[in-house]
Amino acid sequence: MEIIRSESLSKVYRTGENKVYALNNVSLSIEQGSFTAITGPSGSGKSTLLHLLSGLDHPTDGKVIYQDADLYKYKDNQLAVLRRRRFGFVFQSYNLVRELTGWENILLPVMLDNRKADEEHLNRIIDLLGIRDRLSHLPGAMSGGQQQRISIARALANKPAILFADEPTGNLDGKSGREVLTLLRQVNRELGITLVLVTHDLNVAEQADRIIQLEDGKIARDSGVMQA
Repeated sequence: MEIIRSESLSKVYRTGENKVYALNNVSLSIEQGSFTAITGPSGSGKSTLLHLLSGLDHPTDGKVIYQDADLYKYKDNQLAVLRRRRFGFVFQSYNLVRELTGWENILLPVMLDNRKADEEHLNRIIDLLGIRDRLSHLPGAMSGGQQQRISIARALANKPAILFADEPTGNLDGKSGREVLTLLRQVNRELGITLVLVTHDLNVAEQADRIIQLEDGKIARDSGVMQA
């Protein structure tokens, strides 16, 4: 079953009279519960595609359809609420609030939404990620791998339908990176959350159910069968 798709998606930057295509007419469909890796060389458009699929940036042309609605027909405040409630985000830089403990960082999305935390859900995530002994620590007292686990827990706090991860292992050493990737795969399989992951590392991409390779803003190869 499809959960999100793009239709003729493009992002164009103008430099004088010239057009630079960061993304050029990309159409694809992603299945609910799948693990999709988007890869390609630097400048190929992979982060741009993730940002457009997730509503973090606006396209020049095209649509992103989630639950039968075009993301870019929403008003900015409506889109912000949708992102907070239905999408989770994990980035290369952990983006934790340095003055807050691990637990307080995890709770941030729930607090911003003025909702009561689902403690059973949060406890399951905390145990799955193995971070219970880090909850009272500030980010400065954690390793990179521990900080990334906290950021994953924060991304999952509001029970998102899709988890978008942009180079989540990029700042980690090999061992920590492999551990984080394993945890993301567990989240995808055990919680049934759709995972869309951007990486330049083919060893990371090969862990996915499907690999979409971009070149010059276009899909060069797609191992899946869901391309629109």
